Amino acid sequence: MLRFEGPHESASFGPEQSRILLGASSACSVRVAMPGVELEHCLVVAVDGGYAVRDLRTPAGTRLVRAGAALAVPVDHPTALRDGDVLVLGDDARVTAHIEDEPASIVATVRVAEVAALEDRATSDRELLQTLYAGLKALSVKAELDEVLDAAAAQVFELLSGATHVTVALREEDDDGAVRYVPIGSRVRGEAAHRAPVPIARSVIRKVAEQRAAVLAADARAEVGSSASMIAANIVSTLAVPLWEGERLTGVLQVDNRARPGMFRERDLDAMLLLAQSASLAFGRARLLARLRVSEERTRSENSFLKRREQTRRFEGLLGDSPPMRRVLEQVRKVQGTRVSVLVYGETGTGKEMVASAVHYGSPRSDRLFVAQNCAALPETLLESELFGHKRGAFTGATEDKKGLFELAHEGTLFLDEVGEMPLSLQAKLLRVLQEGEVRPLGSNQTRRVDVRVVTATNRDLEQEVKAGRFREDLYYRLGVFPIQLPPLRERREDVPVLAGHFLTRYSADFGKQVAGFSQQSMELLQSYEWPGNVRELQNEVQRLLLQVDPGTFVEPEDLSPRIRRAENVLARVRPEKGTLKDMVEQVERWILAEALREHDHNKSATAKDLGITREGLHKKLRGYNMS
Repeated sequence: MLRFEGPHESASFGPEQSRILLGASSACSVRVAMPGVELEHCLVVAVDGGYAVRDLRTPAGTRLVRAGAALAVPVDHPTALRDGDVLVLGDDARVTAHIEDEPASIVATVRVAEVAALEDRATSDRELLQTLYAGLKALSVKAELDEVLDAAAAQVFELLSGATHVTVALREEDDDGAVRYVPIGSRVRGEAAHRAPVPIARSVIRKVAEQRAAVLAADARAEVGSSASMIAANIVSTLAVPLWEGERLTGVLQVDNRARPGMFRERDLDAMLLLAQSASLAFGRARLLARLRVSEERTRSENSFLKRREQTRRFEGLLGDSPPMRRVLEQVRKVQGTRVSVLVYGETGTGKEMVASAVHYGSPRSDRLFVAQNCAALPETLLESELFGHKRGAFTGATEDKKGLFELAHEGTLFLDEVGEMPLSLQAKLLRVLQEGEVRPLGSNQTRRVDVRVVTATNRDLEQEVKAGRFREDLYYRLGVFPIQLPPLRERREDVPVLAGHFLTRYSADFGKQVAGFSQQSMELLQSYEWPGNVRELQNEVQRLLLQVDPGTFVEPEDLSPRIRRAENVLARVRPEKGTLKDMVEQVERWILAEALREHDHNKSATAKDLGITREGLHKKLRGYNMS
């Protein structure tokens, strides 16, 4: 039992209370309403054999005073509590913990290792064998934890006429490795609707865990003496039997008699241990199925969310109404409903994966997976394994079978980016998959049928790669049935405001920060920039701007990256006076020279290099404009 004394009424907790919250909130198990104490300040948890405390990331923290020495209670690893420890919360709220140990005087134990001997002895007891067989059949068809508990309790009540309560506690491990046994439910003889867990005898449970044995405590109040949990539960006689999987204990089956003393015998303990063999498997199976259902539901929800997000963002890099983008979107619409291979050409950052995604989600395969792989990101052996899969032991580190991306994308779409970087030996294997519709995992002598639409992309000229002998000609024609050329952003500058506004809206929502937009001058600078990184570079620039500018303000030229404000972009700010072409060109050139000199602190060598002319050429121009 755990008891707290301090600036509140004393609070006591039995073993059934596995989590005890201390704080200023009235909802806490122990309320400590004093300065510096947070609403939820620290947590005490029951661990195997005792209690431990951890701080809940409070500003003032939690301190533990033991034998006059103080130490801070960490937030990541619970600190074990001892009798007489003082917890200091907030400024100076002191709570003293009193732990009353529960030593159990055990009448008899039977270790799990002795089950085989029990089976031999049980062969002469026909009635026991029939009951155990009936129990095995009943347990084997149950899939839910509640159903398994019902079947196990029915067999206990059948075998032990004096049993009145059956409780099952299953093992749980916290993130920090602390082990505890949590009751999942109880059954009471004659009360079919009883579902609330009965308090477990922690002293006996601890003995079961320590010795890996079934434990009998007959006439528990007399034998166990001051065991607070047994007295609180009014247990007259109890036995606890381990549930196990191999060498690992997975839970405890506790059987109580609360009718009269001295009811259970060693023979009862033997029968319960035999029953526990079947019950262990049934509880393990039911728990695994429950976890699988939760995992499956979580995976289904995550996949649904990711698919919805992908569908909403699949045209993110394809926004724009410029003539080049209208041609691209028209090509995408034409090829979406077909099965032909698509080869997307474009510079880095132009949105090649977005085109592939748009092709997939506009096709009849849209309800299947869209899987992407960058062929330049992995060495040849790993890329082959990633694409085609491998068998266990196929190479060093292959500890288990693995499906390749072709199998994962079955009936869906596989996008291979930077396909021009693929080694020649791997190109031959890719060609075979495209021709035969079969993959053979590394280390396997069997092929597997796949139905995958392949979309590829590259920033290389594959015709030149074929001529140079770096790319297979037959594979090139197989992949390039329907080529799509993505224009760089500098060739569709009129789309920059649309893309920048879209990214600003998206990341404003992601970052929880709203800005007024782009000033006219800053947008002109964005449109005049060359964007060597294309749409991806613009996307990154907008994210940086959103983090930098103050909420509610406009993005101004001084907020832009230095590379966007460089001299070659001064054209966007020059307003030459109207006149002859020669006069206007001279005005623009004067502006360029002045801006370049200013950016380089009038270092003429650096200015000439930046402008791509010789130092003598720069001097000649400056003299011509009387700027030297």
